[in-house]
Parts: sequence; structure tokens; C-alpha cells
Amino acid sequence: MAAKDKAPKQPKQPKKPKGPAVSPTAISVSAHPRAAYAVRRAKGWGGLVGLLLVAWFSHRAGLMAVDVALRALAGGIVGYVVAWVIALQVWRHLVIAEARAAADRVRERVVAASSEAAR
Repeated sequence: MAAKDKAPKQPKQPKKPKGPAVSPTAISVSAHPRAAYAVRRAKGWGGLVGLLLVAWFSHRAGLMAVDVALRALAGGIVGYVVAWVIALQVWRHLVIAEARAAADRVRERVVAASSEAAR
């Protein structure tokens, strides 16, 4: 009987995102098409190389197949994460350098146009 007396629940309001909003003009590695592809490719290769190296070393050590597989899986995960971190750091520097070079080119064009207009 008490359940019938309750008013219907109101729908929940969506939560506001935490932290500052990112500017639409912000430079990011995930928004750069070549960088995003290269990071994905590096993660794949890192995981594969980690898996194969650990599997090979474990097999050479004479471990059972189950142990080889488990260790190889862990090595693949570690290789994936390490490759992701390294690729992200490299591409972060490259994307920033590309943005600076583009800004320099624009600045040179503006200076050239203003000097041309002054003549």
C-alpha cells in the first residue's frame, strides 16, 4: 500500500562534465589524422612484439604451454601500453612542432603582405 502513495520519480538530470572544457581550437594528438593512425599502428606492433618476445623467452626457458601463453599475454599487454606511451609522447612533440611551423608560415605571409602593401 505504501508503494502506491509515492509520487512518480522524476527523470535524472544529466551530470555536468567535470573539469575545464577543452577549446575547439586546442591541439590534440587524437584529432591529428596521421598521428592517430600512427599511434594505433604502434600500439598494435608493440603488443605483438611484446607477446612474441615473452612467448619465445618463456618457451626457451622450458615452461609449460599454459605458462608460456599466460606470460605471453601479459607481455603483449605490457608491450601495448609501453608502445602507446612512447608513440603518444613522440607524436605530441611532432604535432606541436607542425603547429609552430604553420604559425611561422602564416606570420611570414602576413609580414610579406604588409610590406608589399606599404610599397
